[in-house]
Amino acid sequence: MEEFNSLPPFSSPSNEDYLVDVSGKMDSIPSISKPINGEGKPEFNTLDEPIRLTIIRDLKAVGNKFFHVLYPRQQTSLLTEWDLWGPLILCTFMALLLQGRSDSTDHDGGPEFAEVFVIVWVGAMAVTINTKLLGGTISFFQSVCVLGYCLLPLSIALALCRIVLLLQQNTLFFVLRCGFSLTAFFWAVWAAIKFLGDSSPPRRKILAAYPIGLFYFVIAWLVVSLSNS
Repeated sequence: MEEFNSLPPFSSPSNEDYLVDVSGKMDSIPSISKPINGEGKPEFNTLDEPIRLTIIRDLKAVGNKFFHVLYPRQQTSLLTEWDLWGPLILCTFMALLLQGRSDSTDHDGGPEFAEVFVIVWVGAMAVTINTKLLGGTISFFQSVCVLGYCLLPLSIALALCRIVLLLQQNTLFFVLRCGFSLTAFFWAVWAAIKFLGDSSPPRRKILAAYPIGLFYFVIAWLVVSLSNS
């Protein structure tokens, strides 16, 4: 009993014994770096980048993709780093130019702003689903990105048609508008097939190319018939 009483009294540990120092600074956390193209260069960390530089870099990337649509040299330039900024800009631009006049009491045949969005985005999704059902190896958003960026020739044709309509409306200028639209149609189909052709099985490329041509034909028809609103 004396030995038991000589033991030191039991004391429960306080909360301070279990506290761990977790204080620190956000800038002391190392950023994750990955090699690019096997050269061992670290990936740029965009968390510390100013917003202005981020917007400028994104605009340059969109402009670079526009250039590849006008002159499609590399088949994978729009597939490696896809985005929907370019298609959104082109769709908004075409919707603004194709919509009917709101100050007119008579219906002039022009589509509404939302109708152009539905035609473009639903059409692109339908073409993408068809490609996937045929066994295409491209992802959904990659296909929508390419189809949206390839609207650039038709957008340019639409702007030219608007300029022609400001001059005069007669048979000669209508033929000129048809020429603009037809050239833009073939250019858009050629660019889209250039980027998406290898993603379809060899025996089903025609089945995959037909909806692409139909999609751009509908847009080209809108440019010709509804640009005089």
